[in-house]
Amino acid sequence: QVQLMESGGGLVQAGASLTLSCVASGGTISSTAMGWFRQTPGKEREFVAAINRSGSSTHYSAAVKGRFSISRDDHENTVNLQMNSLKSEDTAVYYCGASSEYSTNRAQYSYWGQGTRVTVSS
Repeated sequence: QVQLMESGGGLVQAGASLTLSCVASGGTISSTAMGWFRQTPGKEREFVAAINRSGSSTHYSAAVKGRFSISRDDHENTVNLQMNSLKSEDTAVYYCGASSEYSTNRAQYSYWGQGTRVTVSS
């Protein structure tokens, strides 16, 4: 069973950049689509970015498009989320997920990490 672990979160000022990493163990991610989601207290987990199995296609939410970039390294079993020009509204716990389908729907994701917290101060 694939296990995912996120890292790279922290406290930054608005306008700064952060790179989140998600490392998989117990299996390979090469046959799965991967995604990043985020959640704030009292709200549902929302889609941020997804990348297909081959890495040839990516999709972003409107809120982060043009600022965030998702990438994958199957040799390292890793998916990264480069976050630039961070805003206070990006503050959330960020989760990576693995899915058999390239999807923006969190219900399609079978495996999740424990999350990493990002706090952006204005």
